[in-house]
Amino acid sequence: MKNTVIIVAGGKGLRMGSDLPKQFIPLQGRPVLMHTLGVFYQWDSAADLLLVIPEEHESYWKMLCRELDFTIPHRMVYAGETRFHSVRNGLRKAGEEGLIAVHDGVRPFVSYDVISSCFTIAEAFGAAIPVIPMIESVREVNGGESRPFDRNRLCIVQTPQVFRANLLHRAYEQSYDDIFTDDASLVEASGHTIRLVDGNRENIKITTPMDLQYAKIILENR
Repeated sequence: MKNTVIIVAGGKGLRMGSDLPKQFIPLQGRPVLMHTLGVFYQWDSAADLLLVIPEEHESYWKMLCRELDFTIPHRMVYAGETRFHSVRNGLRKAGEEGLIAVHDGVRPFVSYDVISSCFTIAEAFGAAIPVIPMIESVREVNGGESRPFDRNRLCIVQTPQVFRANLLHRAYEQSYDDIFTDDASLVEASGHTIRLVDGNRENIKITTPMDLQYAKIILENR
């Protein structure tokens, strides 16, 4: 069964402080988004890669692909008003069987091991997401007061989040609610347990100028 990967790149890059959306910012001469697509293609060249971008970015993306001779096969889907709607648009182009991953377009450094582990666990148990331990001290804030919180009870969620196709399709039949911050929260709300997989700390989401500097360091040391 062919694997499906929905790569969501609908962001406008406001936190980056740039007119250029963050998914198009160059890293070593290629946009972040090309690096991300490349990771999944190298992991599984037969995967169905669905790229979700705003309609107004389509011509710019096609121009980049021509100019940079980017030939990794992928299908384009138009983004929606929110991430929820963007993923749902991607699902409309995805099959009803097999496994579907949803990945942030600005996470170009996910490891092959993490991808493989997420697919393996999702195949066995239905739903898998990568996480990394919280290493900072944290506090719970309530109004004007705060108190320490046990960081061992927390983890940071990454992507790809991988699911059996029927579970993800069913989860996205629910109505939009801003409490659904990722795909796992939707699948969990529909009644399915989420399994956790060890992520890789380099799998950052590039959203700020500092993230971009860190991304350049990661690439330089590869």
